[in-house]
Amino acid sequence: MLRTALRNVLAHKARLIMTVLAVCLGVAFISGSLVFADSTTAAYRASMSRNYAGIAVTVDPKYPVGAAADERDGVLDDALVARLAAVPGVGAARPTVDGSATLAAKDGSPMRAGNAMGKLAAAYVPGPDGKDGRYPLTAGRAPLGGGEVALDRGAATAGSYSLGDTVTLATDGPVLRMRLVGIVSTDDTRVTSGGTLAVFDKATAQKLFATPGHYTGIDVSAAPGTDQFELARRIGALLPADRAEATTATAKANQQSVFIDTKTSSYSRLPLIFAVVSLFIGSFLIINTFTMLITRRTREIALLRAIGATRRQVVRSVLAEAALVGLLASVTGFGLGLGVATALPALLGTGDDLLPRGPLVIGPAPVLASLLVGVGVTVLAAWLPSRRAARIAPVEAMRSAEQPSSATLSRIRGAVGAAVLLLGAGLLISLSDAKDASDGNLRTAMFGSGILVTGLIVLAPLLAGPVIRLLGRLTARLGVVGDLAKDNALRDPRRTAATAVALMISTALVTGLAVIDHSSSRALDSQAAAGLSADYVISTRNATTAVDSGAVQRVAAVPGVSTASAVADSTLSTGSFVRGVSGVDPKTVGDVMKLRFTSGSAKDIGPGRIAVSSSFARENRIGTGGRISASIGPGQADRDLPYTVVGVYQDNPTAQDVLADRGDVQRHGYLRDSVQRVLVAAGHGAGSGNLEKQLRGAVDNSPLLKVQSRAQLVREQAGVAGDLITMIFGLLAIGVIISALGMVNTLAMSVAERTREIGVLRAIGMDRTGVRRMIRLESLTVAAYGTLLGLAGGLFGAWKVSGLANGAIPQYAFTLPWGTLALVVGLSLAVGAAAAALPARRAAALGPLHAVAEV
Repeated sequence: MLRTALRNVLAHKARLIMTVLAVCLGVAFISGSLVFADSTTAAYRASMSRNYAGIAVTVDPKYPVGAAADERDGVLDDALVARLAAVPGVGAARPTVDGSATLAAKDGSPMRAGNAMGKLAAAYVPGPDGKDGRYPLTAGRAPLGGGEVALDRGAATAGSYSLGDTVTLATDGPVLRMRLVGIVSTDDTRVTSGGTLAVFDKATAQKLFATPGHYTGIDVSAAPGTDQFELARRIGALLPADRAEATTATAKANQQSVFIDTKTSSYSRLPLIFAVVSLFIGSFLIINTFTMLITRRTREIALLRAIGATRRQVVRSVLAEAALVGLLASVTGFGLGLGVATALPALLGTGDDLLPRGPLVIGPAPVLASLLVGVGVTVLAAWLPSRRAARIAPVEAMRSAEQPSSATLSRIRGAVGAAVLLLGAGLLISLSDAKDASDGNLRTAMFGSGILVTGLIVLAPLLAGPVIRLLGRLTARLGVVGDLAKDNALRDPRRTAATAVALMISTALVTGLAVIDHSSSRALDSQAAAGLSADYVISTRNATTAVDSGAVQRVAAVPGVSTASAVADSTLSTGSFVRGVSGVDPKTVGDVMKLRFTSGSAKDIGPGRIAVSSSFARENRIGTGGRISASIGPGQADRDLPYTVVGVYQDNPTAQDVLADRGDVQRHGYLRDSVQRVLVAAGHGAGSGNLEKQLRGAVDNSPLLKVQSRAQLVREQAGVAGDLITMIFGLLAIGVIISALGMVNTLAMSVAERTREIGVLRAIGMDRTGVRRMIRLESLTVAAYGTLLGLAGGLFGAWKVSGLANGAIPQYAFTLPWGTLALVVGLSLAVGAAAAALPARRAAALGPLHAVAEV
């Protein structure tokens, strides 16, 4: 029987190749996503991990939470370095001055690093030999003064810098311009994985990242035979407990590991979604292929049973055939998966930060997963056809016609399918009154959508009759070939449904996601437009930097600017609630924000007086005239101050939940006396392109700041749906490819089964063009059927979960993306037409006498 299975695979290799390709896609995404996740994790681990080789203990300063720069008088100085070097068991003590510096390229554009933690800056601290072994010079010399800097080779190349050029950079304040005097190399994995490194002289680095005469850390190596934990205890005894701390290198490495695992946990989700969808849709192609093959081989199987083959042997033969197909698909899919893993970093590494560089990491898990999934899915999908094959009795060898399906089984299918469909619809309808996107509601929506699609799959053979007869009214206008195409599609409803299901699932997923994405994008656009009246927003790229006061004044002085209103952002804590607070100037905030007050006014905001959003007022049961105890800024929970509510405004994302006096926020914010945003209103007649260029010049083209128009800001906010858009077109591509494979397979086998019938049609006068048109119309009918079911399921699901999105985005409204829906329908029908090309040509090539004589 094993030889029989191998012979069958070789005999039907042209048909089974479609199944191999379908499984291959799923395996490729699974192996590719696993290799990508392992490779990205390794690259991130390298890009975020400080190299602790040769270090036993690190000494770091301790600052009060929210301490300003002038309050960070550290204790890590040369005297402490000398004391640590004298501790028993210490091999050496090396001081460090490390920080972060964002570089601009030579053309002024911000340079993108492998990740935000890869924008490194350090001090060049020479040893007795006058060199710093951590940063060997490869060209030029070490920086000697405040106007000089050295870069790593990768950063210099990426920024198009050469020795002697002026480098533009920023740390956490004004833009700095320094002359490039040296090129260094480093084995720091944070740099080699795609980060950048700027090296300053010691005095300049201390001024930028610490205080003069102090360091940001001290690395201590242990003498041979010294335990690092004991050494950390000895060093800790010398340190003031409230000003510095000693940590073993092992503990530091463990902290990094936890952080990196959290950071990289989501990178394999999107590819795995593609893999699951691909395998799920592909399973219907596998079932359909093996069912049709077994139907074609009914006499052969009956003959095997007649000469002594048992049912178990028949099942094993079919499953062995499936295992061989799955093994071939697994091997091929794993090879394609390596290509997927190579391409994913370029597709997902968008925005200001790129994914870190690194080699592909191929562990045993992707290999085993490819084999288990590829073989397992194929064998499981072939199990049901194998059971059908085993039930074939020897007497079936005398029958040439396919037996009709049982009416009892059809009734059972209808009852089960209707129950499942109603259950899924009921779960989605139950969300009609839900107004929040909580985890429970999201799980209910996903579960209900899955059950709804399952119900459509079960009912698909029963729905095929009425829907295709309806579609047949259109094809009937094309004459006899249209009627024949309709009848051929209705001949085996189960086969038609199995072929259409792949297209139905992908269409339902794409339709639902496209509607949600389109509605969300319009809502975000409306939300941004409703809350912001400023024409430009100048903001920081990260939470640890600020817009300096000099830049705010220069922006206000730009010709064409009518209002430049600075905003200080922080947090406000009231009991267990923590909300965002915007510190504003009450005289100008109305010119740059669209505030709709239900009571009170922004002009009443001042020291000790705040305005709150409607949602904040509801949560805290407070209104205009009420008083509330709250603290502004992190680490200030024990410093509650009384505030009077002078107004309540409709929720506004630009204003956040609380509007307060800018002075109050600046005194207590994370970065004291800082500004995080500048909202700019342009005067009448100001040219947009020229004004934007002037605004960038006013902030010295700082790589730490973004200058965005209102339209650019809206696109950035809508950009959070980038993964969703990628998923939409990815799922559409998967569905289209697998559906095309399934249709080609089904039509090819159908043509082979109907050889005599086609011969008779040719003998009574149908020409080759008519045969080709009949096959194409049959394929289009099946494609249209799957598309209609998918559209119905996807639109219903998206409509019923719109309440959840409306709770998260008040402006959300259910709107249809007509362009995308037209593209989906057009592409689905195009797939149907394209899939029929080869089978139609083969059918048309059959000669009447040869076809009629076919046995």
